[in-house]
Amino acid sequence: MNDLAYDIIGDVHGCAFTLVKLLEKLGYRDFNGVYQHPSRKAIFVGDILDRGPHIREAIALVKAMVDAGVAECVMGNHEYNALGYHIWLPDQQRYLRDHNARNHRLLNATLEQYKKYPHEWEQVLKWLQERPLFLNLPACRVVHACWDSDLIYTYECNYGGNHVSREFLMESGEETSFAYLLMDRLTRGTDIALPPGIEVVGRDGFSRKQFRTKFWSTDPQTYADVVFQPDPLPTYLMNTPLSKSERKCLLHYSEREVPVFVGHYWLTGVPAPLTPNVACLDYSAVKYGRLVAYRFDGEAVLSADKFVSVAVDMKSDVGH
Repeated sequence: MNDLAYDIIGDVHGCAFTLVKLLEKLGYRDFNGVYQHPSRKAIFVGDILDRGPHIREAIALVKAMVDAGVAECVMGNHEYNALGYHIWLPDQQRYLRDHNARNHRLLNATLEQYKKYPHEWEQVLKWLQERPLFLNLPACRVVHACWDSDLIYTYECNYGGNHVSREFLMESGEETSFAYLLMDRLTRGTDIALPPGIEVVGRDGFSRKQFRTKFWSTDPQTYADVVFQPDPLPTYLMNTPLSKSERKCLLHYSEREVPVFVGHYWLTGVPAPLTPNVACLDYSAVKYGRLVAYRFDGEAVLSADKFVSVAVDMKSDVGH
């Protein structure tokens, strides 16, 4: 297997049949229950579960590939949420993810599909805990939402490797902790608070008081220069100048760095690199979009013609 030949695949969200179509289009075949390629390795950017109609099947497919050593899968915010929903914090007498209406709604499809398979769900949770938070490979990097070099370097120096322990996850329940900052930044990305009194209701029905921002902008001046989410800001806010404190909090992934691949951001349209060395692979498959992969072969400059995608399987993977 070529050490630099990776097929990096975007957010699956329970679209198992569409994933099979994509893998087969990429040349993967089912050998003894494991989809594999003779010379390439698949890497999933996380968010395998939630939302879609075939979550058990999607997780089983990806898990079989990872366990066989023919794929990798980093932890997304939905995997982190699922773990947090089941991690009890005895000192605070609460779960890491509160059992409120919002969090239950996010996990509802997953919990319902595993309802009759509690032992299987326990095994899946154990497997999710074992997933790396990021991949720092020789020629590229993979993380679910945001590559923060300083935070990752600090974690590698102080904790070693790229996996997080259950104890570290428990520590992330404290919003002032390094654990919280790392998990939030890498799985959810960066954001800026909206002006007081302003909220944006997204297409998912959730109301938010902040907006997601790019981690690769060069010399941004206004909200329009950094906003990066499927739900647009109100037009009157787009030209709002960034304050000094907001600019200070922004990240910039230098074009001198190796390519980095993310998911998370619900893009639409024709897949293409965001910059010469940044690519998002989430093209809203579960919302009737496309499931997208990038065929990486060690190149320093990413190319639009190396994206491979399939439309969602409307007969079977209809999003909820």
